Amino acid sequence: MIPSIDIAPLFDLASPARAETDNRVMRAAETSGFMAVTGLPAEVPHGPKVHAALLRLFGLPENEKRKLYRRKFDPARPNVYRGWFPLQNGGSTYKEGIDMGPDIAGQGPAADPADPLTEMTPLPDEAALPGWRPAAAAYYRGMELTGRTLMRSIARGLGLAEEFFDPYFKNGISTLRLIRYPVRPPESFAGADESAIYVTHRGKRRHLIGGAHVDSGFVTLLAQDGVEGLQARGAGKEWIDVPPIEGSLAVNFGGLLERWTGGRIKATEHRVIGHERERRSIPFFYEPRVDARVEPLPIKGAARFQPFLYGDHLWAAMTKFIEFRGLEVLRPPKGKQAAE
Repeated sequence: MIPSIDIAPLFDLASPARAETDNRVMRAAETSGFMAVTGLPAEVPHGPKVHAALLRLFGLPENEKRKLYRRKFDPARPNVYRGWFPLQNGGSTYKEGIDMGPDIAGQGPAADPADPLTEMTPLPDEAALPGWRPAAAAYYRGMELTGRTLMRSIARGLGLAEEFFDPYFKNGISTLRLIRYPVRPPESFAGADESAIYVTHRGKRRHLIGGAHVDSGFVTLLAQDGVEGLQARGAGKEWIDVPPIEGSLAVNFGGLLERWTGGRIKATEHRVIGHERERRSIPFFYEPRVDARVEPLPIKGAARFQPFLYGDHLWAAMTKFIEFRGLEVLRPPKGKQAAE
């Protein structure tokens, strides 16, 4: 149901092996909407040691974490979109972490005071976490390369020029997120709607730590820490485990890509169920520039839609999540048609 694909040929020049890999990627995109990928090149930092180095962030003292908070959680902070989100009780999601933008790798658009999607990322001091900043920058650049490589494979699979999407992603606003899902304590369920938190998995009653959702961007590259819990919605509406395979990335296709292709590519709903072990993960959301105008692709059989700006689509999608809920008015739509 969830294929494992060695994508090493995608990083090379045209060849029969690359063409076959393109076909496998497209089959996954058009069916399950999920895949596990291996075969990352040496220039892409990856693996348990790399991930552990990034996840050291969660060992910071609480007073250092608070310096990274977003305005929603600390009104004294200027940042709205980038930065730290703490644990919140009473919902189907129970996690803490940080959202980081392209500025951590010296990339992306110049900050626009009128658009929170372009703001800079608050980062820990080098003295508080030696070596962490360059490690995060290197990882971000590696995931950008992987996202771009998959993007070009998808373009070829759609019958487009392989560089068709490149202009949309110049000065893109991709997000690197670090997440910690601790074991949920009893008080975290207070005031929650039980029907939205508890599920049955393999005949047992389980609780959620990540509510069911579809990612908003182009493609998501997820590094897992070996603790199971991620599930994808199957074609028959059943929930399928996405195993945390060491040395691989779990890849899912986002709502932007589904809409851009008129429904040809599937954005699969997924969720995270809790265990008696803490879970940590590192998703990378590969995204175009904030002012990219998204309009129907020149491909046959795809449903048409009203063009929209990516930033409008992203803000409308993100403000439905608990970490951003209540911030809708801080970014009015920039285009005539905001994504629903």
